[in-house]
Formats: sequence, C-alpha cells, structure tokens
Amino acid sequence: MGGGEGSVGHAPPPLVQPRSVARVTNRPEGKSQDLDARIMGALRHRVGKTEKAAKPHDWYEASVLALRDDIIDRWFASTSAAHETGAKRVYYLSLEFLIGRLLRDALSNLGVTREMEQALREHGMDLARLEELEPDAALGNGGLGRLAACFMESLASLDIPAFGYGIRYINGMFRQRIDDGWQVELPETWLAHGNPWEFERRESSYLVGFGGEVTSEQGAIRWSPAEKIEATAVDTPVVGWQGKRVNTLRLWTANALDPIQLAAFNAGDHAGALAAQVRADTLVRVLYPADSTPAGQELRLRQEFFFSSASIQDIVRRHVQYCGDVRTLPDKAAIQLNDTHPSVAVAELMRLLMDEHHLTFDEAWDVTRATIAYTNHTLLPEALESWPLPLFERLLPRHMQIVYAINAKVLREARRAGMDDAAIAAISLIDEHGERRVRMANLAFVGAHSINGVAALHTGLMKETVFADLHKLYPERINNKTNGVTPRRWLHQSNPRLTSLVREAIGSEFIADAEKLSELAAMAGDAALGERVDEVKRANKVDLSNHLREMTGLRLDPDALFDVQIKRIHEYKRQLLNLIETVALYDQIRSHPERDWVPRVKIFGGKAAPTYHNAKLIIKLANDIARRINSDPSVGEMLKVVFVPNYNVSLAERIIPAADLSEQISTAGMEASGTGNMKFAFNGALTIGTLDGANIEIMEHVGPENIVIFGLTAEEVAAKRAGGYNPREVIEGSRELCQAVNAISSGVFSPDDPARYAGLMDALYNSDWFMVAADFDAYAAAQRDVDARWEDRAGWRKSAIMNIANVGWFSSDRTIGEYAREIWGVK
Repeated sequence: MGGGEGSVGHAPPPLVQPRSVARVTNRPEGKSQDLDARIMGALRHRVGKTEKAAKPHDWYEASVLALRDDIIDRWFASTSAAHETGAKRVYYLSLEFLIGRLLRDALSNLGVTREMEQALREHGMDLARLEELEPDAALGNGGLGRLAACFMESLASLDIPAFGYGIRYINGMFRQRIDDGWQVELPETWLAHGNPWEFERRESSYLVGFGGEVTSEQGAIRWSPAEKIEATAVDTPVVGWQGKRVNTLRLWTANALDPIQLAAFNAGDHAGALAAQVRADTLVRVLYPADSTPAGQELRLRQEFFFSSASIQDIVRRHVQYCGDVRTLPDKAAIQLNDTHPSVAVAELMRLLMDEHHLTFDEAWDVTRATIAYTNHTLLPEALESWPLPLFERLLPRHMQIVYAINAKVLREARRAGMDDAAIAAISLIDEHGERRVRMANLAFVGAHSINGVAALHTGLMKETVFADLHKLYPERINNKTNGVTPRRWLHQSNPRLTSLVREAIGSEFIADAEKLSELAAMAGDAALGERVDEVKRANKVDLSNHLREMTGLRLDPDALFDVQIKRIHEYKRQLLNLIETVALYDQIRSHPERDWVPRVKIFGGKAAPTYHNAKLIIKLANDIARRINSDPSVGEMLKVVFVPNYNVSLAERIIPAADLSEQISTAGMEASGTGNMKFAFNGALTIGTLDGANIEIMEHVGPENIVIFGLTAEEVAAKRAGGYNPREVIEGSRELCQAVNAISSGVFSPDDPARYAGLMDALYNSDWFMVAADFDAYAAAQRDVDARWEDRAGWRKSAIMNIANVGWFSSDRTIGEYAREIWGVK
C-alpha cells in the first residue's frame, strides 16, 4: 500500500508577473533554508555529487528527493488515518494515467514553490529550467488518461482515501516525430534515467495466470494456469491540495518466475533462454499495442487481464487483512472501472470470491455488483471491446466459465421480464452475430451497480443506443457524471499570470473551490480588467510563439488570433473539417486581399494510432497545408498553420493558456464529453463547437452568447444517416467546399504525389460518415462570426471573462464529489 504499508520560459512583458513570481506563496525564510539543507543532503548522499560537480539533472533529482521526504511523511499519515478510522477506499482501475510532470504539481499543492525557488537560486539554479528536465510519464494517450490523473488529484484534495491502479508502461504509447509531414512512431524513453517519484513494493506481488486447465476436486473448482507471471507493485504518491492527503497511484510491472533458462542459455539458445522474461516484458512495454492481428489481440487481452487481476487480488488481500470477511467488501471498497478495458475485473473478482474464499455464486455476485461501478467513455463500437470467444477461453478458461454463468443468470432475468429474442441477443455477454465474441462492455454493465456516462448527452445516448436493452432490464443503473478537470493543474499551475490576476480580483478561494470563480462574472464588463486579461493572454502567446519557433522554426504573430485544435487524431474529432476550412480561408484571403482579414494562427497537435491510416494521412495533410501556406507571401501574416509534434501534457500546459479559440468540432453524438473544452474555457478561450459532449453543458453555464455553436445536432446526424444523405450533392452545392476539396484531391498541396489525398476526399463524396461536408458551410459561417467577435475587442474580452467565471462547475472536485456521494458511498 502507498505510504509504506507492508505491502525555460521566456520573460513576459512587465505588464504581468513572470511565471516564477506569479505562483509563489509567502513563507518564512527559515523554510527555504531548511529545504536548502535537505537538497544539499540529497545531492551529496543520495545522488552522489558535490555542488561543484553537479549537473542540472543532478539538481533536479536532489530537489525531487528533498521534496519527497515531506511527501512520504504525509503519505504515512494518510495511510494510518485511513486504517484507524476504518475508512472506505476508492479503487480506480484505468489502463491510462496521463499524469504529466509531477514536480511543479507537488510543489504547488504543498505550497512550497517559493521556498524551492529561493533554495535553488542560492546555487545558481533556476527552478523553471529544472522542471523542464522532468520527462512526461508515458502512461497514457489522451482524455481518458488525463481524466484519470485529474480524478486522482481531486480524490486526494477532497481527502478521500484512494488507489489508482494501472500498468507501469516502459515505452508508453509512442513518441511522435514528424518526418516530411508524416508521423513516425518512436519508443518513449521516460524511464531511461529512472524515476525518483516511484517506490517498488516487492512485498505486494501477485501471480497472474493464463491458459491451463480447470478441474473439479470434491466440488471445488481449481484453475491450474499453464503460464504464471509475477505482477509487482510500483507506487507513486499523489499529493492533494495543501497536502491534506497523499494517495497512491499503484502501477504494475511484470516479471517471469524464471527469467532465464540457464540450461538453454548454456546450450547456445540465448534468445530462447530469455523467452519467458520477454513474454512478461511485452505486457508492460506499450500502451494500446496494435490489435489488427491475432497476436495483437491476444496481447491486448493479456494486458487487460494482467493489470485487472493484480489489482483485484491486491484489493481483496487488503480487505481480508484489515477487515476479515470478504462479504463486507462493498462496505469498505468501491471499485471504479474507467472505461471498458478493466471489465474482466468482474469475472476475476467472482473467481477469487468463489474459488479462493468459497462463496456461493449468488453470494459472490451480490458482493461483486455492490462493489464495482463502471464508467463508459464512448459509444464507438471499436472501444466497446469484444474478444473472439476461442481466444478468451484459451487464455482465461475459468473466467469463460464464469462469464457463461453470469450470462445464464442475466438472460433468465431478461426472459422473466418478458423480453423478446432480439432484446436478449443484444443483452447477451456473447455476441453470436458471425464470429462468437465476448462483449466486455456488457460484462461491465451487468457486473456493476452503477453505470455512468460522462456528459448529459452521452448518458442519454447510452440509454437509447448501445445499452438500450440493458437499460430496460436495469433501468436504475445508468446515471450521469459530467467530467471535470482539476483547476490546480489547468489554471493555477499552467497559467500563473491569469491566476495572479484572478486572485487580485476575487481572492484565493477559487483555487480550492473553482465555483468561486463565479464572482468574476459581475466584473466581466470592467474595461480595465478586460485589458489586463488581454495582456495576460498576449504574454502567454509570446511565450508559446517563442517555444514553437524553437521547435519548428516558424515565426508567429502573438497579436493574431490563436485558433487551436489539440487532441487525439480521429476522424470523428474532425481535424479534417478544420483543415478543409483552412484551405477555403487561404483561397479567400488570396482572392480578396482588399478585405480586412483577421490574422490567424492555426495550431494542431495530436497523435494517430499507428495502424489508423486515415488519421495518419490527416496529419500529413496538416503538414502539407502548413508548408504551402506558411511559404506563400500572398497571405503574409494573415494565416499561419503549425502542427506541433509529440503533443503531450507539458505541451498542453503551454498551448492552452495561449489559446484564443478552442476547436471542439466533433460530429454531434460521437464525443462522450471532452475535457480539453473545459481546460480552454478555464483559461479564457472561446469555444467553437458542435452540440456534442460537454459542449452543451458548457454553453448552458457560460451562456450562448459566449460560445460559438454550429452544425447538426446528434438527432439530425442520426436522421441524415438513416435518410439517404447525399454528400456529393452537398459538396457540389457549396462553392467554397467544392473548391477546397478539389484542391486537396487534385494534389495542389501534394505536388510530389498528386493522388495522395484522392481517397480521403472520395470518401467525403461517397459516404461522409462523419458529416464533414454536411457541417462545412455552418462551420465556415461560424468562423466568420469568430472574426467579427475578435474585432470587437471589448466584447471578446467580456466573453473571455464570462468563460473563466462560469466554468468552475467543470472542476473534477465537483465530479468526484458526485461519484463519492451517489456511487461510492464515501464521505
């Protein structure tokens, strides 16, 4: 258990405070001196360097180790308090935790940033530069993982005892490099020099089995796996606001029981001798290995079971150790499955309760459902995982038996409820349309007492579409918990200039309670405040411009409108719509130089899954368009396009505070929630978006006059798809769209390969599943509305302030509070 249980920025204009000053807290000088002594002690005795010999990375490590000592003490205290009070714990199972850098986060939440700055300054070191040396932890990919990280911080800040469970990926998703506009995937090496934040817990190790046989001995079921891998815990402390609680992020690493077969090695089979360890290593190497091959599918399932099994074993072991009877597990443990990936935890908990602790099936089922809750994050079929039945049965024979037993119980309930064969087929845990497959989302649904969506629209669609029949059978289970983000990371730490300004205006309470930001609303029309918000934004844009110039060589105008779309590259997120409109704007600027165009900087960033051809082609298109536009003197500074390589949390922390316009333009009905939309609004960017995900609720909070909404609704998208939508007719009926599509299709932006984008554009003509053509004219009109708003500087500033003031509800503290009260039964 965590806490030791047995188991270089550029200087801003003088109008605003520099980053290092804006986030200080007043502390006695003695605190800095004490921290200095601890840093020097860590440098000498733990890093093994003298001050004279130490390099910046040595100072970084010494700073972390010195700060970590205080964190460890608080970690111990948090763990002890949970034991002494018999508190119920939350266990959050997630395949991703996109935690980003931790030093600045910990310093800020402990309130010792100034002391660290002063202590390091005495030795000629700059804290901001040392923070840049910390690699982003390669533990996630997108919004799912970042949400999990925000939730972990809020759990600690709200003083809720919690563990996060995941995998300690050695190489993570991948590091993205752009070569000639193409995405190239390289391994992340974030652990190359160790990780000073983590603690290995060798005593918290569990055997995870695969394959083998299931036998019955005197009425008892016995699973004898053919392969066993040891999962060992590696813990990272998660510090809450003001250090009131430190929770644990527990990640699993894998080892073979016999890492080297010496006989084989000595016989000359050197590779074969290491095969078992290599097989174990593959479980923790890469996040989301490609599953387009049978071997890839097997690895994905092995990964999901590996981390789910180790986590459930750990939870049950802890409960038995401290509480005794497994039947009381729901009273002391709340297990939340973050999306469908850990769904096999339902069957694993049932196995442990029945086979190891000898509960009857009905007893085990009651305990399992009362303990587990499930969050669904998407309605996309590929994310509602299912596995070929032969693969599942071969890898997990005992769990296949349990899935069949659960399915029998559920289908009998459905039949007794009067459901017809079609409804029963939809509810079944076994999909029998074509190849028989195990439906993991259905397993999670029936094995949980609560199933929540992550935005109001998404939750409604869950009831009407993918879970419609399950919702009819269990009408009380689906509920909504709209996502949130932690304002400590995404406002206080990422945008210290704005934080300082808001603090001057309304005090500091908003950092702990983001809904206090609402006090700004009364000041939204204050011209002086609006000008200062503008100055803060411009200073952030100068910093970002300088950073992007270092990365890409491109000079950007900080007085231009910074129009940003940074997120995973996927067709439903419609980066393609943005790019086509960019081409249309480019043509308009060249055709009508006499018009008073608003200067724009289009900023894109995000990774495409390695096997997702169209997404990778969209990245190439973005870079091809950028190359052409940025080198065209006829548009000058009126339009620039930049694709930021290797988008991650640290880059988001630079880009979001500098954004003027937040692109949230997914096909309506396909984005579950989004959290980027919330982060941008916290930082005073206006949203341009569809009525999708949490955009709807953001509009309700900030007011329709302070957001730019366009396009089809979810209902209209569904009606078009069902009603014979003809995208060719739409494209040919829109002059600007037709010209832009034809330019891309004919090779204007790809003269080296004129046919490169023909297939991508043909798909728009022939199907347009994601409604790019259908929404183009509305999107283009909305962008011209953005231009008009931008030119009304007073109106834009007021809208920016109204966004900041009215998005406090989207704090992850509020979201976690709802989970705690309404799902977990935790105070």
